[in-house]
Amino acid sequence: MNENAAEYASPGAAPGEKACVYRILRYTPNLVRDEWVNIGVLVYDPAKGERRLRLIEEQDEYNRVRRLHPQADEALLRALRDDLEDRFQSANGAQGPGGDWLPLLAKWDQTLSHALQLAPQKAVLADDLDAELERLYADHVAPQRAPSRVGAPGSRAQIRSYCSQVFRQARLWDRVEKSVRAAEFTFPGDPMRLDYSYRRNGTRGFVHTLSVTRAPADAKLFAYTAERITAKATLKTEFAAVTDVDLNEKNDRHRFVRDTLRDVGIEPVPMEGFAVWVAKLKPLLQ
Repeated sequence: MNENAAEYASPGAAPGEKACVYRILRYTPNLVRDEWVNIGVLVYDPAKGERRLRLIEEQDEYNRVRRLHPQADEALLRALRDDLEDRFQSANGAQGPGGDWLPLLAKWDQTLSHALQLAPQKAVLADDLDAELERLYADHVAPQRAPSRVGAPGSRAQIRSYCSQVFRQARLWDRVEKSVRAAEFTFPGDPMRLDYSYRRNGTRGFVHTLSVTRAPADAKLFAYTAERITAKATLKTEFAAVTDVDLNEKNDRHRFVRDTLRDVGIEPVPMEGFAVWVAKLKPLLQ
């Protein structure tokens, strides 16, 4: 694949842009009918082998697949990302020159279930693979929503997009880990991923987004996971939950989320205050 990277080059590329390739991952449970739904994006630099992968993970995204394909195998879909990442790693997929994982794409149909397919590859110019992944995911995979009223609370994906923007603006994007597997601290097969993690002075921190208005019960899942991490981690730990709204003392649901988080040492951070929180964190990561 590397020797063909030049075919994606463009003389009109802006400074800093590089020729990349993206593939849309499709779920096709009935091959005879040839009806599919887009469930993920893989974007990569064919010259360096650097890659980014994102698949559906929100409950409303799984619900959308079920509406289109009532017999969809949700367990398979939830396990897919870890399975693909493991395949890439086993192919010596270090993100560096050589990109030994790239030959996997040539035999993708043989290494995946027949229900999972890659759409034909397409070229794209990008100066930031993470930003391009978010754009492609929004265009090709994310459920289309009616325009929201001003101030309407967002989904976890929207909160996460904002947090990523703040980390980039603070020039900390390369200092944080993204999409950390909870299974490292809980049990094999745990599909949960924590949005961000960082390390500072013998402490490992975790930042996760919560949509209080849409899924307040997720606070219990994060609280349980934080307890498991604290029990198993070799370093001191700290946690923050970025919420879509500021937690109101007079709101029962908000108090439930606040108390659930604080009982296990998780700091609630409203989205509107996240930039200030990151500014305070930044000097500690230098």
